This record gives sequence, structure tokens and C-alpha cells, in this order.
Amino acid sequence: MFSPHERTVRMTAQTVEDLPAAIDRALAGRSILVLPRNRDDSITEVAPSQWRGAGRAPALILFTSGSTGTAKAVALSADALTTSARATERFLAGPGDWHLTLPTNHIAGFQVELRARLAGREPVRTTSASFTAESFAEEVESLFARGGSRPSYTSLVPTQLHRVLADDRATLAAAKFDTILLGGSAISPALLERADEHGLSIVRTYGMSETAGGCVYDGVPFDGVEITITDTSTIDLRGPVVADSYVEFNADGQISPVDNPGLTTDDDGSRTMRTSDLGRLDDGVLSVLGRSDDIIVSGGTNVSPHELETGLLPTWQHHGIAEVLVTWVPDDEWGKLLVALVRLEDQVSPAMRAALGSSRELARHLGGLDHGMGGQPLPRLAFPVTEIPNRSIGKPDRMAASRLAAELVAAERRRSRIP
Repeated sequence: MFSPHERTVRMTAQTVEDLPAAIDRALAGRSILVLPRNRDDSITEVAPSQWRGAGRAPALILFTSGSTGTAKAVALSADALTTSARATERFLAGPGDWHLTLPTNHIAGFQVELRARLAGREPVRTTSASFTAESFAEEVESLFARGGSRPSYTSLVPTQLHRVLADDRATLAAAKFDTILLGGSAISPALLERADEHGLSIVRTYGMSETAGGCVYDGVPFDGVEITITDTSTIDLRGPVVADSYVEFNADGQISPVDNPGLTTDDDGSRTMRTSDLGRLDDGVLSVLGRSDDIIVSGGTNVSPHELETGLLPTWQHHGIAEVLVTWVPDDEWGKLLVALVRLEDQVSPAMRAALGSSRELARHLGGLDHGMGGQPLPRLAFPVTEIPNRSIGKPDRMAASRLAAELVAAERRRSRIP
């Protein structure tokens, strides 16, 4: 796939220290850094001469999470990457010390490496194969043991924060950070309330691979980033952090830009990312309302699973529900029948425990709670699950959730001998 003259940097604990120097080469235009699709594969450096597009070769190529289909390769310039990193510093309390918990083949993890590099001190990196509250607490202790007077930061996804807040030691460690960036998927108000109760300083981030990571913090865009809400209520992002293009790799290893209506460049060089996310602007502050392609049409009504999840969880959480993901299964009457996948806390209310034997009974019990979602179609089935399906960066995997719901429905029918 690549030139035989490429240099490879392994993404393992033993050689991850090679990544900062590779970032330097990419920012200086001496190589193109290519991140792998999978976190356990290799980061690759490719000669800039392999670039077949107009203008300077990109500094970084990485793959989208593929949450809406096939993952796409995105080309980001050195200017876009550093503009994003410096904007984060300005929004927070300046250059600081970073804790890295996210995979570096995703833009959120890579940006932690980049911000730390620009700040002049390597991050404390997780060495655990999977995130745990215990490993988080130990790593935070290592970060603060290094000393110094600079501010401290980390970047988490909501699933990680759930695990942190379920552990006293990890919660105390998290409270030491000056700021925790939180993004990657929908954030429930209940989760933010719990974090605030424990003294955690949270900044909500919104962005994607195509915008060099988060470019809207707590609903406010970075300087130079413009937000437009289209006629169809989707979000367009325009500015210096937007990627140059999508790209493809030719058989000989050359890299070429690919035209895509979702990522455009104007005649003046301004770049726009046309997202599939639904949004609303109130006095310049952005609220993200879910994805247009996640909308579920149930009984002729458009249902936003994101809106249901964020609306129901604050009440459900008081009855022992830690997380919820709304999905669907085919149904003759409804077309798509709404299904809630719920992850339970260790302690649940007696009434809910009595309802756990039937998906319809559990949904009826949860739907009857005082959740303030009157008039909204609600899930008619609810299944407890050990883990909510998600991708490696913590985004909900809605396709996997739909498949899991179908399997759970089929299994329950077999048990009950329902035709």
C-alpha cells in the first residue's frame, strides 16, 4: 500500500515515545503521518512526494470512525492541526500537562499528543489495554507526581466519565484536573450534574476528524470557526481547522484527494464541513440535537434517539439506569419499534427489578416514571445489557445496537414461545 521507503512508528507502549518526533516531522512538511484504522496497527510516515493533490502535502491522514458507514480517509494540514491545538490552549488556561486516555489513531487522542508536544512536555499515557477507573486513578497520580505549576488537562468520552464517577478514588483524581474535555458522543445532563457535584471541571466539546477535533467548546466556536444551521437543521462548520479533503491511496502508494459534497473549498480557500448533525443556535451558542441519519420513523413519527436518551436518562438514572441507548427493531404495526438498551447500576429500585423479566414490562415501568417526555413516542421494549454498544472512541454504535436489539427480541420470543 505504501512506498518501501516509508518509516513506521509502532503504536505500542514500548515505542510510543517515537510519536512526538514523528509529529515534528509532519508539521515541518518532511513527512505525511498516516494513522491506522485500528488502534493496534502501525502509524506510518509517507514521503510528501507521494501527494498528488494541489498545494502542500497534508501533515496528517486519519480515518473517520465509520459511525455512518464506511470509514473515510481525511487529510489535515499542519495549519489546521496547530490552529486547533492553540485555540484549545486559549480557551483553557494556556499550555499545560496532559493525560492521554484515548487511542491516538482517533483525532481526539492525537490532539492530546499534539497539544502536549506544542506545550513542551509529553503526556502521561495510559498503558492499560482498556480504560478502567483503577488505571485512570493511578495514571493521574503519576501526572501530578511530576510536579510543576502548569495547569493539568485530560480528554474523556462519556463512557469513561461514567466509569470514573462510579469509583471514589478515580473521582477524587479527576477533580484534580483544571479542565476535563468531554466529547465524542452525546452527553447526558445527568452525567454533567454528577460531575459537577463532585467538583469536576468539564468542558463539552463538539467536532470531528474533519475539523481537526473539537472546534466548539461549551457551545462556543473557536475564533475563526463559523457555524451555520442549514434549512434542514443540519450543522455546517467553516474555518481554518477544517480538513483539506478526503483522500484515497492508490495501488502504488500515492495519495490523491477525493471530491465529496460534505467537504468543500470555496474560491477564496475557505473550507466547509457539511455535517449530518442536527443543531440549533441560541444567541450564538450551539446545541447538538443528534444526527439526521439517526432519525427513527416509528408509527409515522420522526423520533430522535439522541433527544430521547438525553430526555429520559436524568429520571431513569435515579432508578438505577447508568446508560441508555435507543434503537429499533422491524415491526409490522410500527414499521420500526423503539427499543431501549439500558445498562444497570449495581443497585436498582425494587419495582424495576421486578420488571426485569420482560422487555415490555421493563419498558412500561420506565415509561411510567415522571420523565417529562409527554407526547413523545417512548421505547416499547427495554433490555438490560452489560455494555452499551460503542466504537473504540466511545461513540454509540447504532448499527450494532440495532443488531443486538433484534437478537434480544428473537431470544425473548424463543423463551416465551411467542410466534
